[in-house]
Amino acid sequence: MRIWSVHPRYLDRQALVACWRETLLAQKVLCGETRGYTRHPQLERFQAQIDPVASIGVYLEGIAVEADARGYRFDRSRIRRPDAIAAQIDVTDGQLAVEWRHLRSKLAARSPEVLTRWQDVTSPDPHPSFRVVDGPPATWERAS
Repeated sequence: MRIWSVHPRYLDRQALVACWRETLLAQKVLCGETRGYTRHPQLERFQAQIDPVASIGVYLEGIAVEADARGYRFDRSRIRRPDAIAAQIDVTDGQLAVEWRHLRSKLAARSPEVLTRWQDVTSPDPHPSFRVVDGPPATWERAS
């Protein structure tokens, strides 16, 4: 499961669709509707919020906005709290750097044209649900 901290504009089609599906699964976990993935480390940052379901809903809405911009039709009716208001979640600049390297390696292999579009970006913007703070990668990060 990869719930990207980088802004969805940087994701290629495959990553955007996978992020949508995986975050919908994360939403089910947070709603107690599945027994799997309940301890997935990427859920920690949502579980730590006052209203985890609202936080994941806001995240999903951000993915859907990017999908709309590309002409995709993601089913917003699947978002539990599409109009929720949730505080931004802190993400460290170290975490963004790890994800940026990871995404760039994926883009190099499967979507070099997308990688070319973002070749001058050294510090990516975060997903709108996140606020950048100084710090190392998250303790839950598993990327090498």
